[in-house]
Amino acid sequence: MKKLMLLLITIPLVSFGQSKTENWPPEIKSDQIYTYKQIKGTSLNLWVFNPPNHDLNSAKPAIVFFFGGGFRKGTPEQFVKHCEYLSARGMVSIVADYRVSSRHNVTPIHCLKDAKSAIRWVRNNSKTLGIDPNKIVASGGSAGGFLAGATGTITNYDEKNESTEISSKPNLMILFNPGIINASTEGYKITEEREKRIKLLKVNPEDFSPYHQINKKTPSTLIFHGDADKTVSPQGVILFNSKMKSLGNFCRLHLYEGEGHGFFNYKRNLNGAFIDTVKKMDEFLVEMGYLTAPPKSSVK
Repeated sequence: MKKLMLLLITIPLVSFGQSKTENWPPEIKSDQIYTYKQIKGTSLNLWVFNPPNHDLNSAKPAIVFFFGGGFRKGTPEQFVKHCEYLSARGMVSIVADYRVSSRHNVTPIHCLKDAKSAIRWVRNNSKTLGIDPNKIVASGGSAGGFLAGATGTITNYDEKNESTEISSKPNLMILFNPGIINASTEGYKITEEREKRIKLLKVNPEDFSPYHQINKKTPSTLIFHGDADKTVSPQGVILFNSKMKSLGNFCRLHLYEGEGHGFFNYKRNLNGAFIDTVKKMDEFLVEMGYLTAPPKSSVK
């Protein structure tokens, strides 16, 4: 594991706010690229990173990452380093594109529809990808963390032309500073800005709030959040964690003291939080039976 961490922090990567190319989609070096959805003239891609010597007849666990950017911008490049690490550890690892307002003039509802389509496509194409359809993880940061969390909790907003017989619900969730609550509740009041944005969607706020849609079948979840996050209040994930446990679900929350929004990103603060969150993510996946623990002698 230590060698894998060192490899990750020595390979340069472009900034996460924009693509290194002027045109979309970005250029990402991966093992395969698939178009999982075509809608209104837009092709949405998945970039797949395979384990070494991946046998397509096998049934590896898979993880799908959704980038952050407030539903307005962002790039799948944000989680390339996570995919490089996890594919080396034995998972089929995927970064997903989805529509955002700056490129496609859409709302967060369309973003969620795309995220659900991505999970559904991966499960439906499990034999093509060489993955276990019952071991699919949804992950993401900020707005992408909301999307990952929403695929595991919110049952509405599937594309009308897609068969719901193939589930868009992941089997596990790993969320990085997610906006996970979109309606006020006891012990938490959403900001006026968020309230205005939700009203513009013309939906019941609780129907579009992963926290409010938690039930006893919500997938086991790992959450990373900075306790000094001024963009997405940590109180939301604290409540999410508490509600999950009250219903008997597995949830683990790591609050990072003094850290703000996006603290986990590669190249942030000498990669200290990046390395720590990846290590804890690995441990969680081992605990859940998705990865095999590395030899003890390699972990220091």
